[in-house]
Amino acid sequence: MAVSAVLGGALVIAAFIFWRPETSAPTTDSPLASSTLQNGTGRELEVVAEDLEVPWEIAFLPEGGMLVTERPGYLTVLGKERRRIPVPGVRAGGEGGLLGMALHPDFEKNRRIYLYFTAESGGRAVNRVVRYIFRDNALSEPDIILDGLPGSNFHNGGRIAFGPPMLNKPGRTDRYLFITTGDAGDEDAAQSTRSLAGKILRVRDDGSIPEDNPFGNAVYSYGHRNPQGLAWDDEGRLWTTEHGRSGALSGLDELNLIEKGMNYGWPVIQGAAERSGMRAPAIQSGASVTWAPAGAAYLNGRIFFTGLRGSALYETAVSAEDGKASAPEAHLLNEFGRLRALKLGPDGYLYFTTSNMDGRGRVREGDDKLIRLRPGALGE
Repeated sequence: MAVSAVLGGALVIAAFIFWRPETSAPTTDSPLASSTLQNGTGRELEVVAEDLEVPWEIAFLPEGGMLVTERPGYLTVLGKERRRIPVPGVRAGGEGGLLGMALHPDFEKNRRIYLYFTAESGGRAVNRVVRYIFRDNALSEPDIILDGLPGSNFHNGGRIAFGPPMLNKPGRTDRYLFITTGDAGDEDAAQSTRSLAGKILRVRDDGSIPEDNPFGNAVYSYGHRNPQGLAWDDEGRLWTTEHGRSGALSGLDELNLIEKGMNYGWPVIQGAAERSGMRAPAIQSGASVTWAPAGAAYLNGRIFFTGLRGSALYETAVSAEDGKASAPEAHLLNEFGRLRALKLGPDGYLYFTTSNMDGRGRVREGDDKLIRLRPGALGE
């Protein structure tokens, strides 16, 4: 039985609901059941947390519990207690604010956490990546490792993630940080390899540039409009979701298979259009459908990604041989509204967030939510 049908039937959704007062002060007196992450509960779908404010990214702590970024500028800890940590310097407005988050591959040893957020510099919006120490539910030792990324009220990109260990090189432990940036409203900047707008970037954990980056700077691939999802498959290949055109002509959203140095066409080509030297997407939504894709995760030969305007969790099969992707199947269509963050948890479940508090959705009771889903239930 499909999850969408079960939701209307006998399935009991267990909600671990966190109390939040009317003020924005942090709260610390609402427990998260440890079984949610440690042992699983056997349920198909659970609401793990409620009353979040535009949650943008999820990370899992090795000691248990989770971190969630909230776009207005809070890092929220969900564990035995709930705590909202204000992040200084965040400029929240439009699509900007506190966005992506990544834990260092050696987080258990060094406690380093990376945040991507919109700030203000010289009276204008910029995006930056800042490295902190996260210990005892507090951030310390801020270190800006990448600054001056073009920012705007729209098209800020914002997803960051460490790539997998280097393939076929035993003993190599260096893992690079990948960063998605939007065109920040300047379409032509996406085609310039000298600009950091409209790109997939790759840097070391301290922000320095790898010697084999294709253009001598942080740029890894270019010609992107507003990529917001990063996922690696079992072959070590990088996939990204990307927002297509917007407004009255919305549509042509993309799932791209990323290769170093490649040009993905924006704004010269869109959808299935082709041009020499430019790479068309693996799949695209067409001109009459809008996914507005956000977070992405890989599991067992499939890419899952969330849809904002599409209000669904999408699933597509990707080929290990040729990197092709199937037409996506939409799950949970309109069940929870706009969906944004998506992560595969240490328990093998998918975790995703709603984004109905971002000014573009219909706010439902308890929004915004963090939800846990057993992937196998999608095909039942």
